[in-house]
Amino acid sequence: MTFLLGFGVGLSLIVAIGAQNIWVLSQSMAGANRLVIATVCIVCDCLLIVLGVFAVQQMQQLVPPLVPLLTWLGVALLLWLAWQAASRAWAGGKGLQTDTSTQVMSNSKTALTALAITLLNPHVYLDTVFLIGGVANQQATPLWFMAGACIASLVWFSSLTALAPKLKIWLNSARRWQLFDGAIAVLLGGIALNLVLQ
Repeated sequence: MTFLLGFGVGLSLIVAIGAQNIWVLSQSMAGANRLVIATVCIVCDCLLIVLGVFAVQQMQQLVPPLVPLLTWLGVALLLWLAWQAASRAWAGGKGLQTDTSTQVMSNSKTALTALAITLLNPHVYLDTVFLIGGVANQQATPLWFMAGACIASLVWFSSLTALAPKLKIWLNSARRWQLFDGAIAVLLGGIALNLVLQ
């Protein structure tokens, strides 16, 4: 159960479409080395998740109220992301907007750009280090939660890069994009509720 909760929280945070996911999709659709992109994103995510779990564990010993506070902040963040996804689903849109003029870079430039987009994004630290670290340390077995979150990153970025050509077609539909956002809203809201009930 803890593993599945970690997987759900990790996946819901990663799936929320942002600059990193748009870049990953654009590059993957343009024909960049998808293995390089996926590897960099997965390794960065997992290292930050592990850092977050162990760093928060250490901070908890120094400041005991920290973990409950981070958990409630995490619930608030999940609800905010759920609201944004639900609002986009309600309003509708034009489908996935990626940069069609994307130029394919060399493998080394692709890796460096993936590192920059991942590590220079302040949200990645909020999500992986503080939120996942805080929620993990509220669990009876934080390491299982951590493992679930890491597997979520592996599944998401592997799927996103491998299926990019098909996703380009599927998510260009405004109706399908609405359904995608609606599903994300339900998932985020359900995980937030689960955390509150715990």
